Amino acid sequence: MKRRDFIKIIGAGALLNPITSIPLFADSRRLDFEKWNSFRLTYQIDLPATGKHARLWLPLPNSMSPAYQYTQGNNWSGTAKTAKFDTCGKEKFPVFTAEWQGNGPRHATIHSIIKTSNHSVNLEYYRPDTASLPPHLKPYLESTNLIPIDKLVKDVAHSITYDKGNTPLEKARAIYDWLIDHFRHDETTRGRGRGDVKFMLENNQLKGKCVDAHSLFVGLARALGIPARMQYGIRMTESELHSSLGRPADISTAQHSRAEFYLNNYGWIPVNPADVCKVAKLENLNLDDPQIERLREDFFGAWEMNWITFNHEQDIPLPNSRVGKLPFFLFPHAEIDNQPLDSMDPENFGYKIITAELVGTGAKF
Repeated sequence: MKRRDFIKIIGAGALLNPITSIPLFADSRRLDFEKWNSFRLTYQIDLPATGKHARLWLPLPNSMSPAYQYTQGNNWSGTAKTAKFDTCGKEKFPVFTAEWQGNGPRHATIHSIIKTSNHSVNLEYYRPDTASLPPHLKPYLESTNLIPIDKLVKDVAHSITYDKGNTPLEKARAIYDWLIDHFRHDETTRGRGRGDVKFMLENNQLKGKCVDAHSLFVGLARALGIPARMQYGIRMTESELHSSLGRPADISTAQHSRAEFYLNNYGWIPVNPADVCKVAKLENLNLDDPQIERLREDFFGAWEMNWITFNHEQDIPLPNSRVGKLPFFLFPHAEIDNQPLDSMDPENFGYKIITAELVGTGAKF
C-alpha cells in the first residue's frame, strides 16, 4: 500500500524577517548576504529485504532563528506500513520515521524544501557582558559521551588562551586559531569522524574530519565556560569560495558539521575551522598562504549557506530504537530485526541523497 503525508512547517512569511548581516568577504569571492537560495533535499531509500522487521530514521532540515534557514515543507511516498514526520530529542528537531513488517520492497522517497541565506554576525562592536548566561544555555556547557570537559580538556583550553585575552570572544578566537594551526584534515577518516575529544588530546592525534575538529572546538570552549555546540547537516551545492567546499547533485556522502559559540547580547556565533583545515590539506597550502589567511578570517563569524543544518544535539535516543543513544544524528539510521545497518555505507544500507537548487518554479540540477 502506498501512503503519502505532507506537513507544512513555515510559510513564506519568514522571508519578511531575514537576519541582518554584513558582508565579510572582501574580494571577488564576496558573498551576497541578502540573497535567498531554495533547495530540494531528496532521500531515496531501498532497505535490504532481509529480516522480518525494519525501522528507518532520517534527519531532516531544521528551521533556524534568526532565520538564515527555514523549511517550507516535507512530503513522502513509499511502501512503509507506518511512517510520519516527527520530532526528536530535547530540542524537538525534525525527523522522519518509517517501519516495514514482513517481506516485500522497503522503499521510501522523502522530499524537503529549504531556503537559506548566507549567515554572518558583525562582531566589530562587541563589548563583554558580565551578566549571567540565560538558563537555557546550561546544556551547552556540559560534557557529552565523546566531548568531556574534564581536567585534561580544561588544561589544554587554558594553555591555549592564557595570554590571548580575557573576554569570551578573545578566548573563542584563540581556540579557533589554535585548531587551524594544529588540526590536520585527514581524508582517510571514515564518515565525518567520531569526535572523540579525549582520545584526540590524550594521544596527540589532532586529525580527522569536521566532526573531530568541531568537537574539539566545542569541548575546549565549554571547558572555559563558553556555551558551544555543533550543527550537523549536509552540503547542498557548489561553494562560491572554494571548489572543495561544495557538492553537486548526489550528496549521499556530503554530510558536514559546523560549530557555534554563544555571546551575551549577540547570540550564537558561527565558526567553521574544519573547512579552513580541509582547503589547506587538499590544496597543500601553508597556513600563511593568502588563501588560507583569507578563509581563516571569512569563517570566524560567518557561514556560507551552501550547506543546511539538521540538528545540534548529542547522545540522542531515537524513538523506538533498540541500539541505545547515538553520539550524534547526521546520517540515515536503520535497524533490521533490531540490528543497525552501517549508516556510512550508502550502497549497502540502501540510501541515496540528492539535492536540487530550485529556480523559479523549476529546478536546477
